[in-house]
Amino acid sequence: MAVFAALVAVAAVVPALPAGNLLGVPITIQTMMVIMVGLALGAVRAGAALGLYVLLGVMGLPIFSSFRGGPGILLSPGAGYILGFVAGAFVAGAVTTLLLHRSVPRVVGLSIAALAGTAAIHAMGILGMMVNGKLSAQAAAAADLMFVPGDLLKCAIAVAIVLPLHRAFPELLVRRRGGRRGA
Repeated sequence: MAVFAALVAVAAVVPALPAGNLLGVPITIQTMMVIMVGLALGAVRAGAALGLYVLLGVMGLPIFSSFRGGPGILLSPGAGYILGFVAGAFVAGAVTTLLLHRSVPRVVGLSIAALAGTAAIHAMGILGMMVNGKLSAQAAAAADLMFVPGDLLKCAIAVAIVLPLHRAFPELLVRRRGGRRGA
């Protein structure tokens, strides 16, 4: 889980693109990484990995976009998206596990899970813009719309990356109970 949290943090190194919205919420590659974590780890481990990421960032590590960190981030208009990373990874992981254990074709299950996780991130992002950006629900939803096309592309890329990962490690989503195997 720590490795996946670190991957999301490393994605912050890729420069954020200014989205041109009135609140300054940028476009980042981190959302794709969040979805990949959910698709790869399942709900609980993905949620824990992103919870760790958010906790470290709020504690002051500069691991959010544009090398930001600290508790003040929770007062920014983008705070909903950051908190939504935890929800998005959890939802993507839960839907992945649910669908793949129901014999849904892997590419279909992962695609649906990626979209569900992305929807969770967007819902939290809209809420954050309403609370911290003082926008109405309609204005926040309109501001969020600019992220949708890019996030759909990021979902497709995340699925394309995770598909071979699942083939290479078929037990990736199997949650081991107790100690380590073979120990």
